[in-house]
Amino acid sequence: MPMNITSKQMEITPAIRQHVADRLTKLDKWQTHLINPHIVLSKEPKGFVADATINTPNGQLVASAKHDDMYTAINDLINKLERQLNKVQHKGEARRTAGSVKDVAIAEEIEEE
Repeated sequence: MPMNITSKQMEITPAIRQHVADRLTKLDKWQTHLINPHIVLSKEPKGFVADATINTPNGQLVASAKHDDMYTAINDLINKLERQLNKVQHKGEARRTAGSVKDVAIAEEIEEE
């Protein structure tokens, strides 16, 4: 999967690029097409920040994670993206009721008779 990794205040090593690619494969289990994933890694005085923007057919996923360790920040970022993807994928199933209250009341009256 083609992905863009951008860095601020640091250099992207092959190990970092491989770690991001390995973690992004975790999102493949949701069986959705990830369109142009863009990861931004930056070094700040108090740690590392990992930001991501990924387009999907169902919407856009945006997440950010900050930690003292860069690899942990990347792991946290992927976990946040996975939660968002799970929510988007199961949004249709999240309905509280299948029908209106009126329909349920009519069905109960029919059962009582």
